[in-house]
Amino acid sequence: MKGADVDSATVMDAARKAARNAYAPYSGFRVGAAILTAKGALHAGCNVENASYGLGICAERSAAVAMALADPEDREIQLVAVASPNAAPCFPCGACRQFLREFGCKEVVVEDPAEPSGVRHYPFEEMLPHSFGPEHL
Repeated sequence: MKGADVDSATVMDAARKAARNAYAPYSGFRVGAAILTAKGALHAGCNVENASYGLGICAERSAAVAMALADPEDREIQLVAVASPNAAPCFPCGACRQFLREFGCKEVVVEDPAEPSGVRHYPFEEMLPHSFGPEHL
């Protein structure tokens, strides 16, 4: 999906749909993520567990890998939405925050039942303050 009509609600819907496809036979904790790029492309991913726990991949990184594969000229993340039927809000873990930082993520959107809209938006700097990025190398 690509276009100027992609808004944060559409991205959150894509994250919810991706969560349904998660492979979580060990924890049962399903997560979906969807990324909206600066050029308007939408990429989704889900968590994929592994019997060797450390080899699993989170939904956010799965979506970022899909983004990187799709278009090497469109790798700036405007926003990422994260959804789980198991927990709300469901925030990116520390590893995912650093991974998203690599691609200049601007905003994180999570489900939040306490909000009238059902979602909450966070500037990425609130997720990973004082971050280390490519410009520090």
